[in-house]
Amino acid sequence: MAGVNRGQLVAIVTIYALLPIICVVWASGFAPDGPPHAFDFLAILLLWLPIEFGAGQNLIPRPAQGFLHSVAYGIAILLGLTLFLGYRGFPGMKINLPKGLRDLWLPLAAFVLLAPVLIVLGMAIGFLPAPHLPVQSAGRMAAAAGIILAGTALPEEILFRALIQNLLMQRFGSGWRTLLAASVIFGAAHLDNGPQALPNWRYAILATVAGWAYGKVFYKSTTVLSSALLHTLVDWTKHFWF
Repeated sequence: MAGVNRGQLVAIVTIYALLPIICVVWASGFAPDGPPHAFDFLAILLLWLPIEFGAGQNLIPRPAQGFLHSVAYGIAILLGLTLFLGYRGFPGMKINLPKGLRDLWLPLAAFVLLAPVLIVLGMAIGFLPAPHLPVQSAGRMAAAAGIILAGTALPEEILFRALIQNLLMQRFGSGWRTLLAASVIFGAAHLDNGPQALPNWRYAILATVAGWAYGKVFYKSTTVLSSALLHTLVDWTKHFWF
C-alpha cells in the first residue's frame, strides 16, 4: 500500500500479537487450572488498548485507517478467542448459538425496559437530540441492523462481556460489584468517542448504563448473541431515530 512504512508496521503487528500470547502462556504456568490470573487480564488490555488508542495509525494513510482498524479489531477478537477459549479454556464465554427462545426474548424484553431510560437520560444530559422519524428506506434500515450486529455489537460483546466481564466473574464472582466494574469499563471505553468534545463523559455515562443491561442479559442467557442483539437494537435505534 502506497505511503505505508511496511517495516515499522510489520514490527508493530508482530509485537502486538506476541505480547498477549506471552502473557497468557505465563498465566497458564502460574494458574493452569485456577481462576484467571493477573497476566490474563494484562493480555486482554494488550489486545484492546492499542486498538482503542489507534497505535500505529500514523503509519497508515488516512483513507485506509478505518478499514484497517476494522481488520485489526477482527484479528484481536480472533486472537482473544484462540487464547482464552482455545488455549486457556475458560468456561462461561458463551460463544455458541442460542439454545432456546429465552435467549431471544431476553434481549427484546431488556430493550423495552432499557430504551426509555437511555432516551430520557440521554436527552437530559445533552447527548441525544429530540427523536425524529427515520429518513432511510426500510431496506436500508434492515441491512443496517445486520451491519451493526456483525461490525460493532458482536465484536464489542465478545470483548466486553465474553472476555472482560466473564473473566471478572470467574475471578471475583458474579455479584453486582463485578457487573458494575464491567459496566464502568465499557463506559470508559466510550470516553474517546464523538460527537461531543473529548473526553465524552455523556457517552460514557450512557454506555455504562447500557453496559449494565448488556451484562445482565449476558449473565442470564446462554449465548453472547443475546447481549449482542440488545446492543444492536440500542445502536440501531440511536442511529435511525436520533
